Amino acid sequence: MNRHCGGILWLTGLSGAGKSTLARELERVLRARGWQAFVLDGDALRTGLNADLGFSPQDRAENIRRSGEVAGLFAQAGIIAICAFISPYRADRDRVRAAHAAAFHEIHVSAPLEVCEARDPKGLYRRARSGEIAQFTGISAPYEPPLAPELEIPSGRWPLERCVVQLARYTERRFALAVAA
Repeated sequence: MNRHCGGILWLTGLSGAGKSTLARELERVLRARGWQAFVLDGDALRTGLNADLGFSPQDRAENIRRSGEVAGLFAQAGIIAICAFISPYRADRDRVRAAHAAAFHEIHVSAPLEVCEARDPKGLYRRARSGEIAQFTGISAPYEPPLAPELEIPSGRWPLERCVVQLARYTERRFALAVAA
C-alpha cells in the first residue's frame, strides 16, 4: 500500500550537526513521493515521553531505549521512522539495533565540533563551555561516533540539499518495494 516497507533511519551526531533539519527535509521529500514517514526528534520526546529523564548515562540509555521502542512500533506499522537523536553512546545505539535488527539503519550525521559550535542554534555550546550546562555531549560528556554506520552524511562539508539527496537515495534503495505490473 505504501510502496515501501517500514524501517528506522537513526540519525546520530553532535548537537548542531543538522540531524533535525535533515530529518524534517527528508520527511518532506518522502511524503511528496507518497511515502509514509514520521520524524521522531529527541527534543520533542524529551518534553513528553521522556520528560522524567535527565542526562546521566543511565537516563540517556533509558531515553534511547524508549525512543527506539517507539521507532520500532512505527516501523512495524509500515512507516519510516526518521529518528534525530544525539544518542552519544554506541552501546545504546547497538541495543536499539539488536531489538529492531531488520529495520534499523544507522546514519551518522557528521560535522566537526567547531562547525557545530559555530552553528549552535540554541546557544547550548556557549552555555556548556561557561559551565551553565553539565554533561553536554562533545564538551563535558562523550560522543562515540558509529564505527560502521550504514551511511555517513558529512553535514559539516556538504550543503543541506546534497545531504538530503544522498539520504533520500539511500532510503529509496533500502525501503522501496517492487511494484507488480
